[in-house]
Amino acid sequence: MGGDYAPEAAVKGAILAHKELDSSVRLVLIGDEKRAKEILDAEQYSSANFDFVHTTEVIGMDDHPAKAFQKKADSSITRGFYLLKEGAIEGFASAGNTGAMMVGAMFTIKSIPGIIRPCIAALVPKPDDKFSILLDVGLNPDCRPDVLYQYAIIGSIFAKNVFNIENPKIGLLNIGEEKEKGSLLTKATNESMQGSTDFNFIGNVEGTDLFSPKVDVIVCDGFVGNVLLKTAEAFYELFRHHRNIEDDLLDRFNFVNYGGTPVLGVNNNVIVGHGVSNPEAIKNMVLHTRDVIEAKLPERFQNRFK
Repeated sequence: MGGDYAPEAAVKGAILAHKELDSSVRLVLIGDEKRAKEILDAEQYSSANFDFVHTTEVIGMDDHPAKAFQKKADSSITRGFYLLKEGAIEGFASAGNTGAMMVGAMFTIKSIPGIIRPCIAALVPKPDDKFSILLDVGLNPDCRPDVLYQYAIIGSIFAKNVFNIENPKIGLLNIGEEKEKGSLLTKATNESMQGSTDFNFIGNVEGTDLFSPKVDVIVCDGFVGNVLLKTAEAFYELFRHHRNIEDDLLDRFNFVNYGGTPVLGVNNNVIVGHGVSNPEAIKNMVLHTRDVIEAKLPERFQNRFK
């Protein structure tokens, strides 16, 4: 029931995902069951392909995240998180209210012990058909050096186990490559990362390295990361939709291709999608959820930080 085009986009995206998933994977649609089945009927796709959990409430995009999560106990987001907590589902994905998704994660499945703050990552395409992993991109606008140090560990585990990048190269986003440059935060973080055996630290990287093969994971606070991500999205909109430029690399900046991003550092698999997700984006969010589940990220983080 989440997203600007729900429930149509979510149900149609689930159909697209079901067609690509192995038969052993079961999709659970959480929301208005009657409405979902009407959409499935209109698409001439059997409702027997899905399980349903009927809910009567919706947390809207304008609702206060914490209050709505607690007051709307029969919303699709609230029910989804309790199903996840109880082990009835192995992963929970939604394009709904991002704040409510974060509240739900922290209230039910909680942070992994030892992780100071969970984060979310974004994929930044490169010309060589690979991409950089940027984190954090908005969950924590204010960070300490020890939080950024942990992000480097989290990003390294994420890159290796979901995207099969051996010994990922970790860079700290800064205004210069020299370790003496930057803010009080980046200078202190760089010092703490020097000589680390927890990850493969290559030093400071600049904004111009965002698309460079020299780095696999770029670490920054959520304020900087979100501004950088939104700027990249703005350039995609400018060139693709306002200048009508068609290019394979440019098209890889379309968020639809990635669907959603996992919340890294919590005790189960949670994927947050974009509010304007269309069916293709929903499909890719579901497929990415499958990949994250198979990578067993929470278990890997738990083992690393216990």
